[in-house]
Amino acid sequence: MNTLAVTRETEEQLFFHNYSRLPIAVTYGEGSWLVGDDGTRYLDMIAGIGVNALGYGDTRLEKAIAEQAGKLIHASNLFLMRPQFELAAKLIELSGLSKVFFANSGTEAVEAAIKMARKWAVDHGDQGKNEVLSLSNCFHGRTYGAMSLTAKQQYVEGFHPLLPALGMVDFNDVRDLEQKVSDRTAAVFIEAVQGEGGIHRVSKEFCHRLMELREKHGFLIVADEIQAGCGRTGTFFSYEQLELEPDLVCLAKPLGGGLPLSAVIGSEKVQGVLTYGSHGTTFGGNPVACAAGLAMIRAIEEDRLMERARETGEFFQEELSKLRERHAAITDIRQYGLMIGITVEGEARHYVERALRHRVIMNATSRNVIRLLPPLVITKEEAQRCIGVLDELFTEQENGG
Repeated sequence: MNTLAVTRETEEQLFFHNYSRLPIAVTYGEGSWLVGDDGTRYLDMIAGIGVNALGYGDTRLEKAIAEQAGKLIHASNLFLMRPQFELAAKLIELSGLSKVFFANSGTEAVEAAIKMARKWAVDHGDQGKNEVLSLSNCFHGRTYGAMSLTAKQQYVEGFHPLLPALGMVDFNDVRDLEQKVSDRTAAVFIEAVQGEGGIHRVSKEFCHRLMELREKHGFLIVADEIQAGCGRTGTFFSYEQLELEPDLVCLAKPLGGGLPLSAVIGSEKVQGVLTYGSHGTTFGGNPVACAAGLAMIRAIEEDRLMERARETGEFFQEELSKLRERHAAITDIRQYGLMIGITVEGEARHYVERALRHRVIMNATSRNVIRLLPPLVITKEEAQRCIGVLDELFTEQENGG
C-alpha cells in the first residue's frame, strides 16, 4: 500500500522550491477536464501550459504511444528509426523547409538554434558575426543561451554572467530594429505571438522590415513557435499569418503530445550547418515521442482543430468583449485563435486563485494578464463556462469580494 502523501507538505520535504504549484493532486484527465484525487473535476484552461492540444484521453494518441512502446522505447540516434523519419517528413511538408533536428524541450531547441546561427555565420567566413538579438518582453527558455535571450530580471537574477554578444530590440519598434541589426548580427529570434510576455503579436510591418534587413545584413531569422505553434493560433505555425519567412523554426510544447519532444526545422540556406558531431542529444527524437507527435498532428488535421481554434477563439473574443463592457477591471483583450490574454487592473494572480475555487484552472503572466491556453478540443459550452466564471470573478471583485 502506498502511504506517501501527495500534498504540499510532502512537496516541501522532497523538492527544490522552484515551482509554485497549485494545491491539487491530479490523477487523470478527460477531454478538457482534469480530475483530482478526491474526484473534483477542473476545467483546464491552460492545457499543461500549452502542451495538451488534444486535451486528455485521446485514444489515437494513447494507441500510438502504446504500440511504439511495445516495439522500441529507446535506441539512440546511432540508428535509423521510422517514427523519426515520418515525423520529420511531416514537419517538412507543413513548413516547406528542408531539414529537421529533434531535441527534448523548447529551451533545447532554442539552444540548438543559437548554435546553428553562430556556426552558420562562421561557415560563411565571418568570425565576428556572432550577435544574436531577440525582442523585448520575450521568453525563450531557462538554459543559459535561452535565458540570456530572454534577459528578464526575474529569470536571470543570480545567474550572471549571461551569454555574451546578445542584444534586445524593442518589441514592434521598426526604428529600433533598424538601429540594432548590423553586419555583426548572426540571427534575430522572434515569437510571432509572445506567450509569457502577455499574448502580444508582432506586426506585419515589423516582420516585413526584418526580412528586408536580413537581405541587407545577411543574418538568420529564427521563429520561436514553442507556445504558439502546432495549430494554437488557427494555423499550424503562427508566423504564417504575418507572412514571415524564417530560416529556422523552433517547435516544442504540444509537439510530442505530452511527451518530451522538440524540433528545429531549417531552410535550404542552413541545411548544411550541422556536421557529424557538431551537435547532438541522447534522447532527442525518442521513437515513442515521435510516434506520439505524428499521431497528434494527424489528429489536428483529421478533426480540423485549427479551424476549430479559430472559431472557438472568435467566440471567446465576442464573449470577453461583452465582459469588458460590464467590468472596468478588464483593460484589454488579445486573442489569436486559442491563445488569449486578458489584461486586468492589479494582479492577475488574484483572479487565477479565485478561479480555482470555481474549479477552473487559469494562469497569470506578465503580472496583470490572465492567460488562457485551453486544449484545441475545447467545446463552446466549456468555453462559456469559463466566461461565466470570469464574469463571477469580476463581479465579486467589484463587490469587494
